[in-house]
Amino acid sequence: MIQKVLVWFIQFGPSTKRWFWRKWYNAFANKSKDHSFRFMNYGYAEDGFNPEIPEEDKAERYPLQLYHHTSTQIELSGKKLLEVGCGRGGGASYVQRQLKTESVVGMDISESAIRLCKSSHEIDRLEFIVGDSENIPFEKETFDAVLNVESSHCYGNLTAFLSEVQRVLNPGGFLLWCDFRSHNEMKKFFKLADDVGLTLINQTDITKNILDALDLLTPGRKKQIDTHVPKIIRNVFKSYAGLRGSSVHNAFLAGELVYKSSVFQKET
Repeated sequence: MIQKVLVWFIQFGPSTKRWFWRKWYNAFANKSKDHSFRFMNYGYAEDGFNPEIPEEDKAERYPLQLYHHTSTQIELSGKKLLEVGCGRGGGASYVQRQLKTESVVGMDISESAIRLCKSSHEIDRLEFIVGDSENIPFEKETFDAVLNVESSHCYGNLTAFLSEVQRVLNPGGFLLWCDFRSHNEMKKFFKLADDVGLTLINQTDITKNILDALDLLTPGRKKQIDTHVPKIIRNVFKSYAGLRGSSVHNAFLAGELVYKSSVFQKET
């Protein structure tokens, strides 16, 4: 019942959706600030896909592999990168440490999440700021690439987000993106990107890779939720985390949701 009410509330309008997710992520960061995990995504698993993972990150291999898969769709060496929706900061930290970027800025709407990022990741040329995906606080043509991992489905105004990405990218810059949608909403997203001047270079259906990772992650995440989350809202958290048997996981299995990774490029 609680989950149905939340779904209705989130869909009430763009401003309500944006307000809800800001409150949700602030609460989540505050509740989970003492936990060891540094990633919030569904993960990525693929036979033969075994990027070299730093020892301190191996406990969260599958969520990190989603970052690696998405970030390495282009060569990032020497590039200035902005991550929109950086969450707990593990992905931005990995990219800066392992992919030889010139610099990385992680941005999130959650003040609590950014405080957590700053206390957890002290790395040269990596910084974290509070910012809105629909009003990015940087001048135009500031970054060579923008990274957006499993975050855009929370945004109230996708046209504003994509327009802002296009604005802050240098000519020829790239949006590296992954997220899930219904099939119709996925088509609409690609159309909106094209409308604002972001050309689709590549798209890959990675739904199976997401499901394989979720199957591997379910036991550990279920234990965390059962230990730290009040019983009345555990099912909401389990669906949010995509655990096997949850409504989100079942929607992937039924083909109602599709998960894609893509590269978009701003015109030169």
